[in-house]
Amino acid sequence: MSGTLNKVMLIGHLGDEIKMHHFEGGGCIGRFPLATNEIYTNKSTGEKVSSTEWHNIVVRNKAAELCEKYLKKGDKVYIEGKIKSRKWTDDSGKDRYMTEINTDVFIFLNNKNDAQQLSSPENEIKDSNDSEITEQDLPF
Repeated sequence: MSGTLNKVMLIGHLGDEIKMHHFEGGGCIGRFPLATNEIYTNKSTGEKVSSTEWHNIVVRNKAAELCEKYLKKGDKVYIEGKIKSRKWTDDSGKDRYMTEINTDVFIFLNNKNDAQQLSSPENEIKDSNDSEITEQDLPF
């Protein structure tokens, strides 16, 4: 097999409200931080250790609008997407880099039935063509 794969799956909590940017052509992009937590036991001390990883999430167009409308800081969400890195030059001329997750699929996990929602394909909101996403697709 000579192909490659760039796929990320995350379940985490929004670390902030969604920041939207609207374009002249009618499109938009939403960005928000997503926190994932790992808890493990330190073998030498026996203490429970919690580690949080922050991910920069990007959603586009109708998917971004739905996220902005229905998600808030602290909400739990399942994300599928691709890792993308971008580079830009800041005001002082220094190169800056950011790694982001460009989201293809997300599932809201704010109710008691988290496990049921994960296994239920009708609750997925896909960002492939944006035209397929409607409010009737929402998982609540």
